[in-house]
Amino acid sequence: MITLTPNAEKAAQRFIRHASEPVSALRMAVASGGCSGFEYKIALVNGPEEGDLKTSSGEVTIFVDAASAPYLSGVTVDFFETLTDSGFKFENPNAKSSCGCGSSFQV
Repeated sequence: MITLTPNAEKAAQRFIRHASEPVSALRMAVASGGCSGFEYKIALVNGPEEGDLKTSSGEVTIFVDAASAPYLSGVTVDFFETLTDSGFKFENPNAKSSCGCGSSFQV
């Protein structure tokens, strides 16, 4: 369902290891907003919420709510770092268009 690139997997594992509270997974979702209509949400969690789907990429567990799952199907997530910025970037085959920063999209 969701693929993390090696850079994204390493970053996720680092964030999970160094979180201020015990966490074991990522939670990804889609919400209304952003400059293109929908925006990606990503959070560190210690378990699923009711109705979540569980998937994994490499050694990272990912929970996705059922409403977001169709929008996230086939998504590849990368992690980038530059001198001035860093973050997760989403490549979504379901998006008809997306913003330049890769954090919001339109279907």
